[in-house]
Amino acid sequence: MEPHYYQVDINWQNERKGVMSSPELTQEGGPSIEVATPPEFAKGMPGIWSPEHLFTAAVSSCLMTTFLAIAENSRLPFNSFNCQSKGKLEQVDGKFLMTEVILEPTVSISDEKDRERAERILQKAEAACLISNSVKAKITMLTNIVVE
Repeated sequence: MEPHYYQVDINWQNERKGVMSSPELTQEGGPSIEVATPPEFAKGMPGIWSPEHLFTAAVSSCLMTTFLAIAENSRLPFNSFNCQSKGKLEQVDGKFLMTEVILEPTVSISDEKDRERAERILQKAEAACLISNSVKAKITMLTNIVVE
């Protein structure tokens, strides 16, 4: 497979805030996203996406998209997928690092007989997630399969 490139442009607005966009997405009507230093840091801004949130979101959204592809290929019937996630920021040897991302995916199925298969597909998705495989942070996944 040939390499793929994904362009993201950042433009500073004021203080510790900028706007992030991608020409690949804005051509399709995609939104720009405000980004800022998180409020835990000096001059940080509450209520705006931070790099730490985006890092955590990248891992979580990759799990979802990988799960959806594997579930479709495996013909797993499911009602819903959602994932709560938490990224852990720590200072290690004088540097700030995102050291862990905790993923808590919940998959809703209609039939108990699909529980083990849904669990296996979640595990495969976590192992195959290209973002998780690209970062040095520890990825912890706590799965939940519910029958509805």
